[in-house]
Order: sequence, then C-alpha cells, then structure tokens
Amino acid sequence: MEKYKHIESAMIHGGIYGDKVTGAVNTPIYQTSTYEQKGLGENSGWEYSRTGNPTRAALEALIAELEGGTAGFAFGSGMAAITAVLSLFRSGDKVIISSNVYGGTFRVLDKVFSNFGLKYIIVDTSDLDNLESNITDDVRAILIESPANPLLTITDIAAVSVIAKKHGILSIVDNTFMTPYLQRPIELGADIVIHSATKYLGGHSDLVAGLVVVKDRSLADRIAFIQNATGGVLGPFDSFLLIRGIKTLGVRLDRHVENAEAAANFLQNHKAVKKVYYPGLQDAQGYEVNRRQAKNGGAMISFELYENYDIRKFFKSLRLIALAESLGGVESLVCHPASMTHASIPKEIRDKVGITEGLIRLSIGIENIDDLLADLDQAIAESEM
Repeated sequence: MEKYKHIESAMIHGGIYGDKVTGAVNTPIYQTSTYEQKGLGENSGWEYSRTGNPTRAALEALIAELEGGTAGFAFGSGMAAITAVLSLFRSGDKVIISSNVYGGTFRVLDKVFSNFGLKYIIVDTSDLDNLESNITDDVRAILIESPANPLLTITDIAAVSVIAKKHGILSIVDNTFMTPYLQRPIELGADIVIHSATKYLGGHSDLVAGLVVVKDRSLADRIAFIQNATGGVLGPFDSFLLIRGIKTLGVRLDRHVENAEAAANFLQNHKAVKKVYYPGLQDAQGYEVNRRQAKNGGAMISFELYENYDIRKFFKSLRLIALAESLGGVESLVCHPASMTHASIPKEIRDKVGITEGLIRLSIGIENIDDLLADLDQAIAESEM
C-alpha cells in the first residue's frame, strides 16, 4: 500500500528518505570526496563524489519524484543546470527562447555558447502560431519560462510540448517561479524541467543550487554523462539544506501566494500604479491558460508606476522590503530588472519585449501582509514628484 498520495507528503517523505544505517529521519551529510573500495571493481555503489554522493542522490531522487520525471540532477547553481542542458546540443543547432527570460539564460547563449556555434532566436512563445512559424530545420529545442521573468508572460506548456514533438525537438521548461508544488511541466508533456533551486525550493536565501529533471531514460543518461564530465555538481551540505527547504515548500508557498494575491490587488487599485503584471489577476495575459496548467498565479509580481513617480525614490524609501537580486526567499525582495537581473540583455531587446526602465519586480515573502502593503504604500507616496 502506498504511503501517500499528495505532493505535500512527498515533499517530506519522497525520494530517498532517511538513513537505513542509523534510522535517522534526515539524510546525513556525506561530507566526503571519495569512498573506500574493497578491491578492484568492488565498491558499495559510490566511487567519487563528483560522480555521485548519497546526500546529493537523495535530493536528486526527491526532485525527480516531485516533478514526475525519470531522473533528477543537482548542480552548483541554476546557471550550471542550464549550461548542462544546453550542452546537449551541437554546433549549428538552434534553440528558441521566450521573449522575456532570465537575463543569465540570454547571456550564456549570447556570450558563451555562441562561441561554439550554438544559435538562438527570441520568440514570443505565448503566440503559438508565431512560435511554430519560427521552427526551422536547425531548431533543436524550445526553452520557455511560464510565468516568464520578469513580465510574468504565460505560455501554454502542453501546446508547446505538442508542437515540439510534432517537429521532433525538445521542450524545456524553466519552472523556477512555480516549483512542482504549483506546476508540473513534465505532466504537461515537457521533456526537461530546470530550476534555480536557489529560489523557492531552498526558500531561505542561504544557498545557491540548480536542478534538472528529465522525462525519459535516454535524456537521463545524456545529462548524467554531462554532469559527471563537466563537474558542476552541488555539494553535500547544500544538498542537505535544499532537502530541508523542500520539506516546507508547500506551507511556505501557500503563504507566499496568499500575500501575493493581496499585493497584486492592492497595486492594481492604487492610483499611482500604471500597470500590474500578475498571472493571478483575471485580466492578466494568459490568465485562463495559467489556470489550466498551474495551481494559481504564484508569488512574483511586476508593476510600473506612472511617470510622475520617481522609482529611485521608491527603492530608497522601502523599509521592510529589501532591494536585492534573487527571489523566492521567506523575505520580500524588490529589484529593477533593467539594471539588475536583465542588464545583460541589450536595451533595444529589452525595450522591444517590454522590460522598461520603469519596471519593478517584487518577490513577495511570507511576512504579515499588512506590513508589506504599508511599506509599499509609504514608499510609493515618498516617490511622488
């Protein structure tokens, strides 16, 4: 008889749970680089910690179970995870990326992989006809975010997966903003899921990590080879912290989302706010698609103030919400995408896709909502010119 049916229980008991040797309910931190072997060709299943480590293996099994994939892989950062996935491709191949993605994803394609002949094209993947019309013979994958960073654009994951399969290419989804608690792309047909586990999965702004989950064994074998060959693995202590973070993911995200929905409504009704980007609002782009594929709108919000408000004063006036890179921690963070997370994207591209100089991105934390709204309100008032 199965132990559990729901993801809230899987987050605590899933993967490789506990320690068979001692009965410890937490997977131990195997802080070792190598393992003693009984003889030539005789080992306990472990040889060298770049190739495999029991703490990391427990994490990898956990994320694979939560995402519904065949195998999971843990890396030293979200960018290391993306780099490993992009290493599946060859010179002359082309990858389609969403028109607003994390700046680091654009940068590694534009400044690193371009040196090895891997090409990319930026497409509005929320427009499925437009997406399909851009699939040429050299396209090997579609890499999307939904919601996308930072405009929270929604792309139909199931439809993109169907299009990808039709053309014999891979569908890759960066699920950082939603996590498997709110959205499971592999169940929607995606081939590969990527996470910056630094964000909601870790949840406490105290580690940097990346995760990859794949749908089938063939992809698992290829990513496993790349992970071992290139070596950007996550260490045992950070693997332990990440397992611990995932155990509270459900209760944290419930509070994150509750606060975000209240903050989005507050901002939408504020006289100083020109536009709010939040998939949970009924008038948001992709609202119905997001309702089909995700549990709710998540906890990320972007917005713009009217021109008679100075965003520099707004950032300086915040007292509780921190101006900082990253997102997904228990504390609320705010950033300016044009000069921070997406600064590596050329201005002409940012302007074209709508990442304006006035765009503000909020990662809503789990503080008391009244304190958060009061901080936003007073900072907006202070920024009026």
